[in-house]
Order: sequence, then C-alpha cells, then structure tokens
Amino acid sequence: MTPADNGISMTRRWLLAFLLSASIAINLIDRQVLNNLGPTLRANMHWSATQFSFIAVAFQVGMLAGQVPAGMFLDSVGTRIGLATMLILWSALGAGHALAASLVAFIVVRFFMGVAQCGNYGAGIKAIAGLFSAEKRSTAGGIFNAGAQMGTVVAVPLVLVVLLPAVGWQMAFVVPAVAGLVWLVPWLAIYPGKQASQAATGQKAGPTISFARLLRNRKVVGLFLIRCCSGPLTTFYWVWLPQYLKSERKMPLAMIGLLGWLPYLAGATGNVAGGFISDRLVKAFGSVDRGRKAGFVGAFLLSALSAAVPMAGSIPLALALISLVLFGNQWAAASYIAAVGDTFPSHVAGRVNGLAGFGDSGATLIAVLLTGVVVDHFSYTPVFIAAGTLPLLAMASVFFVLRKIEPEPIVV
Repeated sequence: MTPADNGISMTRRWLLAFLLSASIAINLIDRQVLNNLGPTLRANMHWSATQFSFIAVAFQVGMLAGQVPAGMFLDSVGTRIGLATMLILWSALGAGHALAASLVAFIVVRFFMGVAQCGNYGAGIKAIAGLFSAEKRSTAGGIFNAGAQMGTVVAVPLVLVVLLPAVGWQMAFVVPAVAGLVWLVPWLAIYPGKQASQAATGQKAGPTISFARLLRNRKVVGLFLIRCCSGPLTTFYWVWLPQYLKSERKMPLAMIGLLGWLPYLAGATGNVAGGFISDRLVKAFGSVDRGRKAGFVGAFLLSALSAAVPMAGSIPLALALISLVLFGNQWAAASYIAAVGDTFPSHVAGRVNGLAGFGDSGATLIAVLLTGVVVDHFSYTPVFIAAGTLPLLAMASVFFVLRKIEPEPIVV
C-alpha cells in the first residue's frame, strides 16, 4: 500500500502538512527574533559582530549535537509525540531568552535552543515521506518548509512592534513561546499515534538499520552533501540579512521592518511554487529521477545569484536579487524534502535526515563563525561570493553522488 491509497483522507493529510508548516513557522519566529533584534542588542550589550556570531554559533553547535539523537528519537517514538515533546522544550527555552542579561547567558540558552529545535525539520520530512506519494511529495514538502520563511516574515514586524518603549524586547521571545503551546492542541488531536499512523500509511516499522550501514550508503552521503552546501546559505540570510541591510546598505531599522521581510516572502513562495513545479516536472518527464533533478537545477542556479548581490547598484536591485536567491534556495529545500522520501522509507527517514542535518549544522556553524570574522576584518562581499558558490557544489552532489533518485533497497 502506498501513501496515496492509505486510510488517512486526503483532506486530513493536507491539514497535517499545514500544521507542520505552522510548527516550523513558530520555530523560525523563535530563532529569528534574536537575529532581527541583533542591531538593538548589539548596541545595548556593546557586542561586536564577532561576539554576536558566538551566539549564532552556540545555536549551531546545539543543532549539530542534537541532529542524530533527534532522528533516533523520532524514529523511536513517532512523529506525533516526538515533535510535541521538542516543541514544548524549545518554547520554554525561547521564553527563557527574556531572562538572559549577558553574552554568556545568551550563548547557553541559544545552545539548548538549538538542541531542542533541530528535530522539527526531520519530523516534517519523516511525516511527509509516509503521508504523500512521489507525485505530491515536493508540493507537501514546500508547504511544510514555507512555514520557515513565513516565520521569518512575521519575525521582522514583530520585532519592530516590540521595540516600542511600552512593550520591551523581552516580549518578542515570549509571544512565539505561547503560540507554540497553543499549536499543540490541534496537533495532538489530528495526528494519529505511532501504530495508527503506520497502519494508516501502509508502512511497517521495518528493520533496524545501523548508522554505520547508513553512512556507507551513497544516497545518504549525497543527501548529506546537499544539506552541507545549501543549509549555510539559508542560515546566512536568516542571521545576517538585517545587519547587512543596516550596515552595508544604510537602511534604517524602520525601513528594514517595512521591506526586510520581502526576501523571506519570496523564499516562502519558492517553497510552495518550487515544490509544485518539481512535482509537475516529475509528471511531465514521467520519471521521479529526471523531474526532481530538473527542479534541483533551476533552484540551484537561482541560488547562485548570491554572488551578484554586492554588485547591485541600489537597494531595490539588491533586495530583488536576494529575493530570487531565497526563492531558489527554498525551491531546492522543497526538492530535497521530496528526495528523502523518494529514496528512503519513512521508518528510517528520521535517521537519514538526522545524519544530513548533522552535516548541515556543522557546515553552517563554520560558515556563521567565519561570516562574523570576515565582516569584521573585510566586508560582506567575500561572503556573498562564497554563498553563490555553494549551490553549484550542491548541484554537483545531486548528479555525481546522489545520482539516480529512486527507492533505495535497504538490506540488513
């Protein structure tokens, strides 16, 4: 039985996709609040760009440490309980930012926030792999991942509002924490339990596959390298875009609040539209492999436009280029989510994506730290050039390492 003919109605499956999207939107609001408060906190706390990067790196270290355990946890307890547990933890830690009053305190809270939040992406991929067929998987993945960009869109005006003297920046951390707890109600009511979910999706628990065996699998390595080369680009724009617009483009905070969300909206559009295009390409080519690869090529070529951003002669042109980059980058993310389900069954998807997420977090950790150092000593130009090179490396990983996108037989 395939996900397309399982016992869960199509309406319920799409509702679950939108709930997953809402979860990652809350996730990104939680983490983007700090990034958008960066200019204000740096001024108030007297932090340099390098010191601020230590906070960002602490989060990435937490993400790195939590990826593999999160994948194991999700495959063990199931998506329903696994994601609910993670969301409760990160909501509590998100609200805890309001109590932090020093660089060390922010670093500590940010580390544990990374540990708690890293499994959200894997939970979405695991759920979509089991609930949707190949012809709908990229669209569902795009809807899910669009929540990340929409969370970023919401975070920008949210920060602008809480900077009003009558509110205070601390509330920017409390509001999304409360929203996360509210989200739990429909999630626990609608998502089936682990055994019911396996029965409804026609998927068995499957054999236990060792990490050593997964690491020797070429397709796992291919997915790992795609995440290594695409994840840092996403995080670069999440962490540094507001500060780039303020310091390099001389945009006032009010203008960033009014316009700075547009690239993230383009990214959300790239998730949904790109996911839909990838699924249409699969249908047009009559092949998951060729259709998915065609989607990856279009997505990565748009992402490579990052290298042209420093040469943009005006703020509107720079924002337009960044918007195209994020559209392409998130189109690639939707294609990646589908590719995991195209190649591996749901019962190992948590661990496969945990390993790929480990590579993503490690590469992103290095990139975030180097960005702060390069910006302090040189400028943003070398960073944008590097950001334009990474998508081309990701595209090479698709063709020369992942190779054919098809179900991978796993034999213990």
